[in-house]
Amino acid sequence: MQTIFDLQNVSHSYLDKFEALKDINITMTAGEQITVLGANGSGKSTLLLILDALIYATSGEVYAFGKPVTEERFNALEDNEFAQYFRTKVGFVFQNPDVQLFSSTVFDEIAFGPLQLGLPNDEVKKRTEEVISMMELSSLRDRAPHTLSGGEKKKVCIASILSINPDVLLLDEPTGGLDPRSQLWLIELLQDLAKAGKTIITATHDLDIVEQISTRAIVFGEDHTIKADSNCDTVMNNLELLMSANLIHKHMHRHGKLMHEHLHSPDGEHHHEQ
Repeated sequence: MQTIFDLQNVSHSYLDKFEALKDINITMTAGEQITVLGANGSGKSTLLLILDALIYATSGEVYAFGKPVTEERFNALEDNEFAQYFRTKVGFVFQNPDVQLFSSTVFDEIAFGPLQLGLPNDEVKKRTEEVISMMELSSLRDRAPHTLSGGEKKKVCIASILSINPDVLLLDEPTGGLDPRSQLWLIELLQDLAKAGKTIITATHDLDIVEQISTRAIVFGEDHTIKADSNCDTVMNNLELLMSANLIHKHMHRHGKLMHEHLHSPDGEHHHEQ
């Protein structure tokens, strides 16, 4: 399988003093569905930003599609061809939709990516209409994105990425702020995209979705290093690992594929909360 990303001894610090990633080694191949797990502040969002070349490693080497990813390379006019190629292949869905949405209408938001690729106007319109139909956004096409609900905004963000038809999707806490129906919709969409051969890399601390959207899990510790990189079943059944990464506490346990929590009452009895 083609190697999509290869990170070798990668570290990253903000302002040269706030460590976010420490000595990370990861290889990701085409068609994989990977979940990156970790407590808040462990570095999982920083990893996605590096994979999308929005920030760059402080030390170590990052390769995408076999080529080095550096700030100098992405900003160099003479190598603009690779940067353009990269942007057609990789799409990023931010945790906060308001960071991503800026156009005056939903239609314009979804059309923006194909326009930046320099596609003919008729192809841009065709792609936009197809994505609007697929994502069931027809009733919102003329609405201003900032007037939408949280779930609707998330749908538009994903649609704006799908319109460029990337091979790789990076999603940062995609279920955050979604109601149960929207969460189910998102899970089914990611499953369909996986069947279509897309590489999907998701950062989350929502343990209940991990085995539904991925086959591989990478766990970050609070010291910003990788604590585990294995198949989802192995990771999700290692409660000691999840506890050490501050993803669960000692009263958590599993029923099938769902995590549950013991809520202890003063009388010593306990109740289950899903």
